[in-house]
Amino acid sequence: MNTITQTNRTILFEEINPEKLNLLTLVGDVRGVNSVSDDKIKEINDALLVRSFDEFLEKFEPVVYSYFDANNQKVIYTLKKPENIEDELLSEIHLNRQNDYLKMLMTLVEAKRAEGSINVDFKFEKLTDMISPKKVMDDIRQNRKELQYTYSEYAKLEDGDPKKLDTADKLNLMFEEASVNYNNVMAMLPLAIEDIKTRLLLGDGQTKKDEAPLSLGVLSMDEHGELKILEAPKENKKELMVLDDNANAGLIQAIEKDYMDLNEDGNEYVKSLVARTFCPLASTMESVVDIEKEVSNYNSYLEFYKRSKDDFIKTVKPLVEKIMGVWAFFEQYPRNCKGMRPSMVISNVSNDMLAKSSNIPRLLAYLNTVNAKNDFENTIWYAIVPSVSLNSSSKLKAVRQRFQGNENVEKEDVNSVESLVRILDALKDYEVQCFFSYETGDKTTFNIMATEGIEKYETKCAQLIGKPFSEYAIPCIPNFTVIPKDKSGVILDNRMYVTEQNTAALSKEKEDIMKIWIDGVYIGAAYVAAGLVAAYQSPDYLKEVFKKNVDEQLPGVRFDIESGDHALQVRTTMAKEITGYTNDIKSDINRKNFGFVFSSENAVLKDLNIQNIMVYKARNLLTDGKSYEPIYKTQVTTYIQRVMRLATGDFKQENIVEFFSSKPTSQRSRWMEKKDYINAIIGNGDDIRYSIDETAGYCTLDIAFNGNVKNLEIEINRVNNEDRTF
Repeated sequence: MNTITQTNRTILFEEINPEKLNLLTLVGDVRGVNSVSDDKIKEINDALLVRSFDEFLEKFEPVVYSYFDANNQKVIYTLKKPENIEDELLSEIHLNRQNDYLKMLMTLVEAKRAEGSINVDFKFEKLTDMISPKKVMDDIRQNRKELQYTYSEYAKLEDGDPKKLDTADKLNLMFEEASVNYNNVMAMLPLAIEDIKTRLLLGDGQTKKDEAPLSLGVLSMDEHGELKILEAPKENKKELMVLDDNANAGLIQAIEKDYMDLNEDGNEYVKSLVARTFCPLASTMESVVDIEKEVSNYNSYLEFYKRSKDDFIKTVKPLVEKIMGVWAFFEQYPRNCKGMRPSMVISNVSNDMLAKSSNIPRLLAYLNTVNAKNDFENTIWYAIVPSVSLNSSSKLKAVRQRFQGNENVEKEDVNSVESLVRILDALKDYEVQCFFSYETGDKTTFNIMATEGIEKYETKCAQLIGKPFSEYAIPCIPNFTVIPKDKSGVILDNRMYVTEQNTAALSKEKEDIMKIWIDGVYIGAAYVAAGLVAAYQSPDYLKEVFKKNVDEQLPGVRFDIESGDHALQVRTTMAKEITGYTNDIKSDINRKNFGFVFSSENAVLKDLNIQNIMVYKARNLLTDGKSYEPIYKTQVTTYIQRVMRLATGDFKQENIVEFFSSKPTSQRSRWMEKKDYINAIIGNGDDIRYSIDETAGYCTLDIAFNGNVKNLEIEINRVNNEDRTF
């Protein structure tokens, strides 16, 4: 750790925001050179390196663009900024922690983790309604409480009072946040929907049994002691209105003025809606209500909101799954744990673009700069390639559509196997282990693998086996489910109708329930696998998990998560999804020892019921014909080679002899002294030997892992008596 300070920097090969800089652009033209400058690496880190999810959101600002099509009266959403549409006609929807959709997904994962329920038992609908107008309005209500309180404090203070100036700063910020809603018609729709319900139904209208018009009253006793509800006196109502007006007039004027200042074409209806939303009064805001018109508005708002939300969710799904993947990567490392925190470089360019023959030299120049030096601060150890195409060659026979079935839409946002192969071929020369997973959906989940097993994944990986890069290719299965496809319905609200008594009521007919389907949200297994392996590289993380027997100076490169009860202790932060795999499926996995496999099993550790998904196998695609190699062997070999290169002055022969000598100060001796630690470089049952072929000029390392030997051949840097290289 004194020489290599991190062993977990990861590069994500995905495009997040096309408007931001990407790796290809930053590296630039590399014709005639094989590396880039230190200044260029700093520029790349400033633009593409993130050390937390919040820094990721800040640097990449994931965004969806929307505009209106007047011909078909629709909102159009796109992930790429349209070049032929003027900026003033475009709206940006930022996917950050304040976005209701993303907030709902993260809340759902955290709630499921806390509850420990499997997918079949978890009440997804309790949280998916966070994107309904009612829940959006709940957030607004909380904001307006804070706004009203702050304004009342501001109004009490004298002009010139320093505290009033401080309070004014807070108000300015609150108005800025509120204006994000009322400066955007789409953002106002859920507010308008709830506003009409509030005014016409005094709530959601579900508790009202009859359809008679409402007349507010007061509870009293008559002269015989009988309880009666009498119509409220008109003069009391008027007096109440005046009091309300006096208390909030200033805030109403400020909100209305702010709306009109921001909207030159603003109208009285929206201005009143804004005022009612952010500063509701008793009844002074009310005039004679046109019931039929308001009901018609409500239904058209709801229809438009449903269509727009549906289109938005379909468009944004690929980007949201990428964002949730980055979130899951960083979630594997405890927030309160310091030490070797995982970091991520994001290429921000599509893999098909990166894998072009004209662009691969730029990737190689970058890797040659950060991975082929004796400065390991920027070294890349892992890569993530999610959403690799399954692209089954077998097609179902076309049949006549007698009933409406699934539309076979080819996914556009997947990575081709060809681009994966080209990237793997580049990564192997720089000892970068690549975690990849297949495209997300309901066909690559725990549920499917529990019934079908891993055969289809092994078949898909056949073309990656027996290749020079196989040792660095790590297929991760299965993918994680945030919301299952069949439980992803969201009820927005019910249509409204006018009763015979000329009052408004919500319809209870099934066809009048406005509902959208999210169609499932998933996280690629590669994100979680890389995140967990990056986490246990940190000795601080291992110390927090195991408490003792951890060396604080050694990384977790030799940590074997398949050994003993390691998988029970070093678990993912993702909640269990199913009750487990059948014995037949587990026997098949154990027999083949294939891939980085997650399990959702019932398990107990020291009387503690495990409620998290665990690692079952952690293997790459290097095989001896019987089983696949554990991933830790590759990283230990890489780590030893890098430490050795630095300590021996780029593999000078006499320094290699010193490196492996029996002296207590030699590197081998120091490692052997710590073989009993959980994160030992050379563990119990391991050994490391070397032999030098002076004629050929090579040193061969034999690294034995519990008797299984892995060979590494290194070219010697030989010097003559004058210490000159020849």
